[in-house]
Amino acid sequence: MTAPADQSLSRIAESLLAFWADAGVDAMLLDEPVDRIEAGRILPPVKPPPVAVVAPPRAGAAPIDISSAVAAARQLAAGAQDLVALVAAISAFEGCPLRFEGAATKAVVFRGDPAAPLMVIGEGPGADEDAQGAPFVGRAGKLLDKMLAAAGLTDRVLITNTVFWRPPGNRTPTPAEQAICAPFLERMIALVDPKMLLLVGGASAKSLLKREEGILSLRGRWFEWRSADESLELPAMPTLHPAFLLRQPGAKKRAWSDLLTLTERLDRPERPH
Repeated sequence: MTAPADQSLSRIAESLLAFWADAGVDAMLLDEPVDRIEAGRILPPVKPPPVAVVAPPRAGAAPIDISSAVAAARQLAAGAQDLVALVAAISAFEGCPLRFEGAATKAVVFRGDPAAPLMVIGEGPGADEDAQGAPFVGRAGKLLDKMLAAAGLTDRVLITNTVFWRPPGNRTPTPAEQAICAPFLERMIALVDPKMLLLVGGASAKSLLKREEGILSLRGRWFEWRSADESLELPAMPTLHPAFLLRQPGAKKRAWSDLLTLTERLDRPERPH
């Protein structure tokens, strides 16, 4: 009496296997079956409380207190009445560990028009930028310049980064390093008074917009950037970093589309008040 039932179960199993094969499943991930329902009854381990973020110490020095460093940067930035004074304040600032870890020369602050309607904000200086003392001057910078020229923006931009010293090995700047430099960047935005921001790369977009999504999700969309005290608010568009475009030329079309969208809004006549 059990044979028909066994044959029925066999046919069900064969049908199920055929279904998964048609769906593209061609391998098992585990050697032994796992009861997911029973596993779901087990409570996950309690996560430890978050540890305060402390910047890595430079050789022979105590760890830098992030809050104190940000407060010092904010005080220096507030005292800068123009970009010349701001560059001097950044150059004299010793609260960012990058100054003593990755940078070989002076601070890399900005290049371009001090009264530009568009600010381009990247992640951090690389080896070429560190050597020449200006942002986006290497291969990625040359590609950025070509894109800006094609969009008619060559003389209408000021280019800077979220940090002003080269991270060791050209790594991505950490959120702590970006937070320390943020008061200087906000003061620069206030002094330039642009119409909008172009945020180049994921580290820049996440830092300024306080978002967790990746750059492929953020790019091409409009967001509102706000300063820490919410006294400043500007439209901002994230886009792909030129260094990524050099590695993935097929993505240039998306970055170009972002730039055209931004340029159209930048040149749009303002509505009368």
